[in-house]
Amino acid sequence: MLKAFLSSGDMIADRRADRARQYADAGEFAVAADLMEQALSLTPYWTAGWSLLGEFHEKAGAISHAISAWRSLEAHDDEGVFGAALKLAAYGAGSAGQGTAIGYVEALFDQYAPHFETALIDRLGYSVPTMLAALLSTTMLELDIARFDLGLDLGCGTGLMGDRVRSVVERLEGVDLSAAMIAECAGKGGYDALQKGELVDYLNGFEGQADLVTAADVLIYCGALPPIFVAAHKAMGKGGLLVFSLEEHEGSEPQFLRPSLRYAHSAEATRQALVAVGFEVLRLERDTLRQDRGTPIKGILIVARRL
Repeated sequence: MLKAFLSSGDMIADRRADRARQYADAGEFAVAADLMEQALSLTPYWTAGWSLLGEFHEKAGAISHAISAWRSLEAHDDEGVFGAALKLAAYGAGSAGQGTAIGYVEALFDQYAPHFETALIDRLGYSVPTMLAALLSTTMLELDIARFDLGLDLGCGTGLMGDRVRSVVERLEGVDLSAAMIAECAGKGGYDALQKGELVDYLNGFEGQADLVTAADVLIYCGALPPIFVAAHKAMGKGGLLVFSLEEHEGSEPQFLRPSLRYAHSAEATRQALVAVGFEVLRLERDTLRQDRGTPIKGILIVARRL
C-alpha cells in the first residue's frame, strides 16, 4: 500500500483502519474486513480503504465480497495505481487488457524501491539476474562473442541485472517505469544512461543499435509479449541477443494472470512469438525464480538471437 494514500482524512476512519490492520496482522481477516467496512461507511471515497477492504476479504476467502470492493476501488482509482482491473481479471471478473498496467506497476515499485534488493535477495531467494548472466556467458562462449557495444536493460530496477552484465558491455543503458527505482539505480553508477519510461516506447528509440537486450523479471508484469518482441527486434542489430525471464504456466493460453497480479506465460507460445518476429531461440531453460510465501515460483530463462 502506498504510504501517500494511507490516510482517509477522517480521524475515526483512520483509527478503525489501523485496528483492522492489527487484526489482519494476527490473521483475523474477517474481523479486519468488518472494521474496514465501518471505516468506509464514514469515508466512502477513500481509494486506499477500498483496496484494503478487498485485500482483507480476499485473504478471508470471501472472494465475492472482495470483487465488490475492487469494483468500488476501480471506480475511485482513475490512474489505476492500486491495480483494481488486474485484481478483477485475476478472478475472472473483468479484463486487464493485453499490455502493462503502467499506473499499478509504477506505484508498486516506487513503494518497494528503498528495500527492493533486501526483500528479493535475502527473503525471497531471488537469483534471476545471476542465472540469466550465467546463461548469457555460456551463449557468448558458444558464439565466440567477447563484448557487446550497446546493452539495453529493460525494467532495470535497482541495477541487479546491470551489475552482472556491465563487464561485457561497452555502453549500458536502462529504463524503468519507477522514478524511485531509477534513483536507486543511478546511485550505484553502473549505467551510462537511465531513463524513466515504458519499455516499448523506449525500444522504439533504438532502431538497429542494440546488440544486447535484457529483461530480468520484467515481462511478468506484461500481458501479450509479441509487441515487446517486435520492438526489441527493431531496436537490435543482426545477431543481437535478447535475454529474459518469465514465470511459466502449462495451459493453452499464451499468458495467464495469477492472483499475485503477475503474468505467467506459455513456453511454447513464447517460442512461437519470438520466431514469428525474427528471433532464433538459442536457449530455453527452466528453473526456480524465487520464493513466494514459501512456494517456489517456477519459470523459464530464454536467450534468443535476432536474425
